Amino acid sequence: MEKEQKNTKKMTGSHAVIQSLLAEGVDLIFGYPGGAIMPVYDALYDYHDKLHHVLTRHEQGAVHAAQGYARVTGKVGVSIVTSGPGATNAVTGIADAMIDSTPLVVISGQVGSSLLGTDAFQEIDVVGITQPITKWNFQIKSAQEIPGALARAFYIARSGRPGPVLIDITKDAQSSTLDFAYTPVTKIRSYTPVNAPDESQILKAAQLINEAKKPLILVGQGVILGGAENELKTFAEKTGIPAAWTLLGLSALPSDHPLNVGMLGMHGNYGPNVLTNEADLLIAIGMRFDDRVTGNTKAYGVNAKFIHMELDPAEINKIIKVDAPILGNVKETLPLLTAKVIKNNHAEWRNEFKKYDVVEAERIINEELKPSKDGITMGEVINKISTAYNDDAICITDVGQHQMMASRYFKFKQTRSIVTSGGLGTMGFGLPAAIGAKMGRPDRPVVLFVGDGGFQMTIQELGTIFQTEIDVKIVLLNNNFLGMVRQWQELFFDKRYASTELINPDFQTIAKGYGLHVEKVTNRSSLDESIGRMIKSKGAYLLEVIVEKEGNVFPMVPAGASVSDVRLE
Repeated sequence: MEKEQKNTKKMTGSHAVIQSLLAEGVDLIFGYPGGAIMPVYDALYDYHDKLHHVLTRHEQGAVHAAQGYARVTGKVGVSIVTSGPGATNAVTGIADAMIDSTPLVVISGQVGSSLLGTDAFQEIDVVGITQPITKWNFQIKSAQEIPGALARAFYIARSGRPGPVLIDITKDAQSSTLDFAYTPVTKIRSYTPVNAPDESQILKAAQLINEAKKPLILVGQGVILGGAENELKTFAEKTGIPAAWTLLGLSALPSDHPLNVGMLGMHGNYGPNVLTNEADLLIAIGMRFDDRVTGNTKAYGVNAKFIHMELDPAEINKIIKVDAPILGNVKETLPLLTAKVIKNNHAEWRNEFKKYDVVEAERIINEELKPSKDGITMGEVINKISTAYNDDAICITDVGQHQMMASRYFKFKQTRSIVTSGGLGTMGFGLPAAIGAKMGRPDRPVVLFVGDGGFQMTIQELGTIFQTEIDVKIVLLNNNFLGMVRQWQELFFDKRYASTELINPDFQTIAKGYGLHVEKVTNRSSLDESIGRMIKSKGAYLLEVIVEKEGNVFPMVPAGASVSDVRLE
């Protein structure tokens, strides 16, 4: 609800954009200028002491960087792009943010309002294009609309289930004048970002928990987005229920917490996957039953009843029919549930997970972390780097085999310590996301794990690192393959490696050209020393490690299979 605006000041629409951002507490934006957004960039010139702009090398990089910033800080990330190709280049990042519930405000320039619909130079219907992949989008044609639209944009982006919002501003709206006053939005008619929990469902859930013999908690990103890490810990410790996390739920609990039994999903840990179908109660907290977690839904949780604690009502019963849905922010609903459950231990049930841990360690983990063969494995590199950082760095990943290896072998002590592309699986996400993450948390070390395929999709963002001089550590795990696709080809397509082997450039020379410290590791004997030099160095660093060419990520639940059908080889 916008209150009556007072104390107005005459200014141009472009200055109103900057003043609106400042009113929302924005101090960092990522973007790329162009003709249709030039008035805003001209206004930005007057505010360089208050609002830092990071010039990325591509609009996709600008949005991914804003995502990285938002994911580690919990704030709204902001990107500014121009019309036409500038706006369409931003689409992948916007879609990624939508499916992973990342709060963004993307501002795009647009041709003058008199030219709309004429196929003018660099005109594109970005509102129509982005409607399915934003929480809300809006085209501003009058300068007077700017403060109200931006106030609404920030409220929608951050409230309820977070997500991206796009505001498209015509060039004449940027150039004309208005009487500016800014009032933050605190309520929008017909928009209910958080539903009140149903007391009867909380009582029903508590009864299910108190009666369960083999319950399992499924920890999703909603715990992190809701700031409910302590509430989760209190609930788990009172009930004694083992907890497994999804890919985006990583770091919601410390890795070494005694109730943390590992990761769910296609490349998750052996025990949590198999025992999902032995559990008599599954308690989903802030997760959406993604297909990478459930596998074949008809063979998922076959012995279990379901409790679903979820903020977005659209997710309730969408994939899995549940017995006790609890709507609301889990930071508020978890304490209500915790108060009504009895203190328990479930020691015997928890020991079942340890049995599977032993098998997984013998069959997979030991071989990955202490391999007997000559080739360096991804897992050992990631594990060594995590240990060298005392398990307390922010881990950024691109998408592919290294992403799954990082989720398995990097450890976490505090929340918001991993940034990865989940639902969209965007190759090229990692490098720009690492830039945004480091700028959002300059106090913490940021290490990026990236494959040789994804690295080349946004390699131009090394230029952004060069210009900003930020301290990002890049670990390039190079196997000269599109590794995850190659693994599927090996397992399911008779090793017909169609278009997956890469002939790569000299990454060291390229990185040197961008001013990075560089080092290349080809032998295990020099790995530890190289990692040590990277960590001790100041400034950006590329550590390229040549890993085994045809290594695979296991365990693996084949697509469409039951979570019980876990392959260990």
